[in-house]
Amino acid sequence: MRIRATVAAVSGALALSALALPAAHAAGQERVPAGNSASKAAHAARHPGRATFAVAASGTPYKLNATFSAVKVNNGRNIAAGTTKLVKVPVSFTLTHGAEVGIHAKDFVAAVELYRGASFDDSIYYFDSAVSACTDTSTTVASCKSTVTIDPTQLLSEDAGSWKAAAYAVAFNGQNPTKPADMTKVGVAVKDPTNSYRLQRWATLNADAAPEPVKKGRTVTVSGKLARADWEDGKYHGYANQPVKLQFRKKGSSTYTTLKTVRTNSTGNLKTTTTATVDGYFRYAFAGTTTTPATIATGDYVDVR
Repeated sequence: MRIRATVAAVSGALALSALALPAAHAAGQERVPAGNSASKAAHAARHPGRATFAVAASGTPYKLNATFSAVKVNNGRNIAAGTTKLVKVPVSFTLTHGAEVGIHAKDFVAAVELYRGASFDDSIYYFDSAVSACTDTSTTVASCKSTVTIDPTQLLSEDAGSWKAAAYAVAFNGQNPTKPADMTKVGVAVKDPTNSYRLQRWATLNADAAPEPVKKGRTVTVSGKLARADWEDGKYHGYANQPVKLQFRKKGSSTYTTLKTVRTNSTGNLKTTTTATVDGYFRYAFAGTTTTPATIATGDYVDVR
């Protein structure tokens, strides 16, 4: 079971809003309305297979004696997703807890959520990690690891850009989240946000230099295309009006030198010319934007005679 939870005592929400899903259903891969917990609870109640504490529970949960530190998402790097391939994002954190907190109980959940929005409680869209595997490093400290699976087919292209992460833990203490529960027996801890990063649309870039071979002093034309993933139609489309560097590496060298900067046209295509001087490799290099990662084309060798 995977849980999304927020609680007034920890995050300032109206009340606890926990979405309990069967293990076969990937949590968080659905757009939810912005707003408070009550609106999210109403949204969840309309979906078969989901249950909400906001509807089937009474009382207020207590603040769990647990804190989070050293939270890492994707080893500190931005996340890039293509069109169809699931992206496995590693997450890890240190969980410090009171000796009374049974972190290895079957109904204890510790996880990390990746979300887009102002806060954990008001997120527009989110992906939960699987329940973390925690290894004790002392009687009150554990090292926890998990994976968040991002399905790009569940995203809109407009979702690219700034995202955040939050860590949370829930001790159900025998309360069943799919049935009426006594919330006063449930403990919740939330840290929001823990990290900020970018979720980006994967990009491709190629380069083709011609003619091959070419006489020294003659013109070499280098063509290419910069494209990026469209999360809505599952295809790659040209990235228009972007600055891309034309670079050259002399045969026998390991260093590329920038010759000029070229902009992509309305369909993402590139074309420019340069003078052939020595044997070597031509490539294009794109520095990236907030929504698109940097990418470098494979060098195309030209024999100069």
